[in-house]
Amino acid sequence: MASFYFGFIVLCGLFQYGSTIMCYECNSATNSMCLDGKLPDNLKRNCSDHDRGVTHTLCRKIVQHVDYGVNGRLPESRVIRSCGWDETKFKGQCYHRAGYGGRQEVCSCLTDFCNGAPQTTATTTLLTTALMFIGKIICQ
Repeated sequence: MASFYFGFIVLCGLFQYGSTIMCYECNSATNSMCLDGKLPDNLKRNCSDHDRGVTHTLCRKIVQHVDYGVNGRLPESRVIRSCGWDETKFKGQCYHRAGYGGRQEVCSCLTDFCNGAPQTTATTTLLTTALMFIGKIICQ
């Protein structure tokens, strides 16, 4: 019986190791749907479809702000969503980069389609709860 449990645990571990992540992929510079609050299904990608010599382990969302015109293009902001890999301390986190003429926020996440539209955070939930509590006190 113990060997059954051991085999089951090993099998579960292999399944997780062999599974791939699913992400949204688009660039608002070429596809305005990338900016939508609810992304369409045609932007969903299986990250194992890419063959770049790496295993894609996360989804990434980059928000770029170009403050000055470059190569005949006007200043703009764009969103880029993609499959990715990252073995740095920023895996599963956000960071900012800035330089002459622009800045960007790069966020990576580790679950399927997590680079989609913003989701409710704990801060938003806490704020909503606090406002409801204050409203209840005022209305009494």
